[in-house]
Amino acid sequence: GLRSGKLGEQCEAVVRFPRLFQKYPFPILINSAFLKLADVFRVGNNFLRLCVLKVTQQSEKHLEKILNVDEFVKRVFSVIHSNDPVARAITLRMLGSMASIIPERKNAHHSIRQSLDSHDNVEVEAAIFAAANFSAQSKDFAAGICNKISEMIQGLATPVDLKLKLIPILQHMHHDASLASSSRQLLQQLVTSYPSTKMVIVTLHTFTLLAASSLVDIPKQIQLLLQYLKNDPRKAVKRLAIQDLKLLANKTPHTWSRENIQALCESALHTPYDSLKLGMLSVLSTLSGTIAIKQYFSSAAGTTATTARSFDLVKLAQECCYHNNPGIAAHGVRILTNISASCQEKDLLPLEQDAVFGLEALLVLCSQDDSPGAQATLKITFTCMVKLVKCRPHLSQSVVESLLTQLHSAQDAARILMCHCLAAIAMQLPVLADGMLGDLIDLYKLIGQSATDKKQELLVSLATVIFVSSQKALSSEIKTVIKQQLENASNGWTAYRIARQASRMGNHDMARELYQSLLTEVASEHFYFWLNSLKEFSHAEQCLTGLQEDNYSSALSCIAEALKSYHRGIASLTAASTPLNPLSFQCGFVKLRIDLLQAFSQLICTCNSLKTSPPPAIATTIAMTSGNDLQRCGRISNQACMKHSMEEFRSLAARYGDLYQSSFDADSATLRNVELQQQSCLLISHAVEALILDPESASFQEYSLNGTAQVESEYERRMMSVFNHVLEEVESLNRKYAPVSYLATCLCNAVIALLKVPLSFQRYFFQKLQSTSIKLALSPSPRNPAEPIAVQNNQQLALKVEGVVQHGSKPGLFRKIQSVCLNVSSVLQSKSGQDYKIPIDNMTNEMEQRVEPHNDYFSTQFLLNFVILGTHNITVESSVIDSNGIVWKTGPKTTIFVKSLEDPYSQQVRLQQQQGQPPSQQQQQRTAYSRF
Repeated sequence: GLRSGKLGEQCEAVVRFPRLFQKYPFPILINSAFLKLADVFRVGNNFLRLCVLKVTQQSEKHLEKILNVDEFVKRVFSVIHSNDPVARAITLRMLGSMASIIPERKNAHHSIRQSLDSHDNVEVEAAIFAAANFSAQSKDFAAGICNKISEMIQGLATPVDLKLKLIPILQHMHHDASLASSSRQLLQQLVTSYPSTKMVIVTLHTFTLLAASSLVDIPKQIQLLLQYLKNDPRKAVKRLAIQDLKLLANKTPHTWSRENIQALCESALHTPYDSLKLGMLSVLSTLSGTIAIKQYFSSAAGTTATTARSFDLVKLAQECCYHNNPGIAAHGVRILTNISASCQEKDLLPLEQDAVFGLEALLVLCSQDDSPGAQATLKITFTCMVKLVKCRPHLSQSVVESLLTQLHSAQDAARILMCHCLAAIAMQLPVLADGMLGDLIDLYKLIGQSATDKKQELLVSLATVIFVSSQKALSSEIKTVIKQQLENASNGWTAYRIARQASRMGNHDMARELYQSLLTEVASEHFYFWLNSLKEFSHAEQCLTGLQEDNYSSALSCIAEALKSYHRGIASLTAASTPLNPLSFQCGFVKLRIDLLQAFSQLICTCNSLKTSPPPAIATTIAMTSGNDLQRCGRISNQACMKHSMEEFRSLAARYGDLYQSSFDADSATLRNVELQQQSCLLISHAVEALILDPESASFQEYSLNGTAQVESEYERRMMSVFNHVLEEVESLNRKYAPVSYLATCLCNAVIALLKVPLSFQRYFFQKLQSTSIKLALSPSPRNPAEPIAVQNNQQLALKVEGVVQHGSKPGLFRKIQSVCLNVSSVLQSKSGQDYKIPIDNMTNEMEQRVEPHNDYFSTQFLLNFVILGTHNITVESSVIDSNGIVWKTGPKTTIFVKSLEDPYSQQVRLQQQQGQPPSQQQQQRTAYSRF
């Protein structure tokens, strides 16, 4: 390792540090590791120093965990006095990489200033790198170095290539308005004084980055870039202007005025170069999806009564829709789609038609081409199609027909994208009629017989479209075709993916058969149990599809059969879990489903008993006389069962809410699915209360708004339809004061209607696209977890909580962590044997703090009192708050034990009191104040 005498082994040890930091990302290890690296940097040769520099740059987010910053800097900084300019250069780069933790170190500032005057090019370039990093972190350094940088840039002795490296430092001069203003004036002088292409490009880009950071000068910068785009004849400068305009369009679209967009449209209309036109249209298509487009149309509305078609932006988009360059055509169509989606004027019907025709033309053109450029254009086209259909449902039929027509003749890569688009449209709107299934099945047979490299992917995509288009039930013919093609042409992974999609779409019969066929294809025991559990769940849900209204004995037997399969499935699912993959969401979701089915079964039984032993004819009169409305149900056992059912459904709704809160990494469709299950529990508990337990005070206002949300899937559409139907039935019966048998029938029908909608197993049940976990470390912490920490009862324990947020391959895909909420509570576990009175200020500790992670690390401290003698159990629980302010109970929960001991002086006084001796005068004066 580092102690080896061989240079190669030392270098190998150094470059392994970043992996070590990832594995153990806590300050205690990182501090000692960086001190070791600083020693290597101080005594090693330049190659070792270079390795340490690379490690420091790779581990930038761990630098703030260094506890002994002074010692670390002292060891590194000692090399700055070396006679070797390369060693000094590496040290400067090292200091620049550490700028985030030492932004105000004056000795580092002084060394950078000195090195800027060096005669060695390597040292000067290193000083420029360090100056840029320190300028970004320190206001004082930026203010001090600004004049020096401007002198060097304007000095005749400074070579041009060095000036090109110095100019970008000015982008960090945004710490206050005066500094930004002086830097902007300098850049303005440079752009006019040095008209060479390289200087103009670097200066303009620095100008843009400075404006984007300081915010106040963005409108001026947009005008300057548009001016260069229009007047400068050099293509390189025009390209740079377009690139910077794109940056500003993404960052601050609200600062674009109508005049800016108009100027960009005019430039795009008049330019003869396709590459430049493509860039300008890219900026305009970005702006068309933001608030800027509304500003563009509304600011002209008061001046003249123009139609949308007369605007230059619309003319440009219409002109580009059929351009021979597919990229330009795609951006033109995207602009038209965004205008149609965001502007609701009456005269937009022709624009909608233009957008549809343009999309169809692009579809025909690019579906025959499998080049990467054509695929990128197709992705834009299909995104526009889905967006257009979502906001203009009347266009869906023509869009879907054109997709189905092209599906037969397109290349395989394009077919896959088409299938995704068709499935996305059909999930929003039920546009895929049964008449279209024939074409899809024929195509499925054709693909099964072909031999292309995209065949497996295409089989999955096309099967998904078939499932979406026939979500109510798959005919035996379709099942046979799919299974035949899978047997002939596919591997096990393809069959599993198709089965997964069938489970998601509610085609449980098909899914069960596919899972059954895969059971013998897997090598791992865990995979076997996983597939077996999926097969049992699919079988259970298939049992529920045979439910019929008004046939309650059949319903009870179906639910009992489903519960048998679910219990077998949960046993397999538990066997499939491993310590690395505990399947906690899956187990929680299935257990809730089992409890929900049992609750439904119990409610049907209770309703049946109400019918077999109905209340007497005078039950209503008895209820009114006694003031107990439950008397309407007749026997006391029925009353208790109904009340128990209502409480059970409310408890299930609360548990679904807990499952929702613990699923931070779940996609939105999965969360919506959990929410629908929760709403179904609340609906039944509300129906029981409104019909039987408390009909007088039942309110329907809070439940009637659920249907207003945007429906994202067929499953959600059907569930919302059932919710609304049940609510209407309950409300009408509630007003009529109907007999109890009618009320029981209504409840049973509501249960059967909910169970008849096939359950959808969403993506998170099978696949985790985002992974987020928190690792906590407490100090002080005992060597042995069962061993308590000793604390005297007259002292407070300072508990330090440190944590690291760990991410998977796609951090922040669905939601990001804004802050971490830490809750610390203590419970007295066992009291000491002595029984005497002690003044108690606070018996328990209950504290909460919110901390914002920086570079995925956070730390905070709590002061805890332990006045009562004995063993206390301290629990630290973390939860996460996302960028929308929603709290997620992600965990983890950590526990330590503290033993509160009596302080020696109090113990001595107590013993003397027990023996009947008064405490000595000297001991009485021993207080906290006697020492001062």
